[in-house]
Amino acid sequence: MQASQPGRFVSEINVTPFVDVMLVMLIIFMVATPMMSEGLDVDLPQTKQVEVLPTESEHMTLTVRRDGAIFLDEYRVDDIEQLEGFLQSLVKEKNKSLFLQADKEVPYGVVVDVMGRIKAVGIEKLGVIAENVEMAAAAAKQASRSR
Repeated sequence: MQASQPGRFVSEINVTPFVDVMLVMLIIFMVATPMMSEGLDVDLPQTKQVEVLPTESEHMTLTVRRDGAIFLDEYRVDDIEQLEGFLQSLVKEKNKSLFLQADKEVPYGVVVDVMGRIKAVGIEKLGVIAENVEMAAAAAKQASRSR
């Protein structure tokens, strides 16, 4: 580059401050994103043997809450009659796995009805989510200590 002459403008852009700001924003979003995804509040039944859910995104979770509300992942299903259509378009046609989690206070008949609708759509592989007894006891003990 030639030496700048007095009275001439420098036509170069300094990108260092821009890169600094973008890196700070990236770090902020990386820290904040996991905090933004909350699950649904469900009191799961407990069992002695529990396997870990697969971590790939090729599965969906059907949740039945204590108040009877039904969710497919985080999307509320307003009418149980619509459930089969959602299962057909979002799970069966996209060849995803389905896991069912129901609050332990949900009547057995409601859970059986939901499972029947899942079977009616043609979904053969259904996982049921439960909570490990030892982990639940440890969490309850930890919660009682923090009070």
